[in-house]
Amino acid sequence: MTDANATTRTLLVERVMPHPPEKVWRALTQGHLLEAWLMKNDFQPVVGHKFNFRADPMPHWNGITDCEVLVIEPNKRLAYSWNASGDEAATGMKTIVTWTLTAAGNGGTHVRMEQSGFRPGPDDRFYVGANYGWRKMLEGLERVTAGLP
Repeated sequence: MTDANATTRTLLVERVMPHPPEKVWRALTQGHLLEAWLMKNDFQPVVGHKFNFRADPMPHWNGITDCEVLVIEPNKRLAYSWNASGDEAATGMKTIVTWTLTAAGNGGTHVRMEQSGFRPGPDDRFYVGANYGWRKMLEGLERVTAGLP
């Protein structure tokens, strides 16, 4: 998907999960559950909280993503910045991840993940990687959510 102003790109991944919004919310906002499907973290669901996602380093990525919680609407909406870290911070990816949960039929939830702010040029590799990664991560989110009481 491309933004109307064509200066940045937005990635959108949607899925209906057979779990109520409250369960999906827990998997999105409890640090140990986030780690089970996404990455190690020091996330806290508090607007203004700065945190990191951490993974093993790889070529062109130090394994750390700098984030800040921007929006918390329990069981409905979560947004945080998703930025390059370390030496890559000045020229790397600077995006916003927004999760929107909407009750769906039969007690399920429509899960919408939007990552906006991909710049054209070198960020194309970030966009392509994120497109693949988020689709896989949503499978993990659904698996973790299914295991919750």
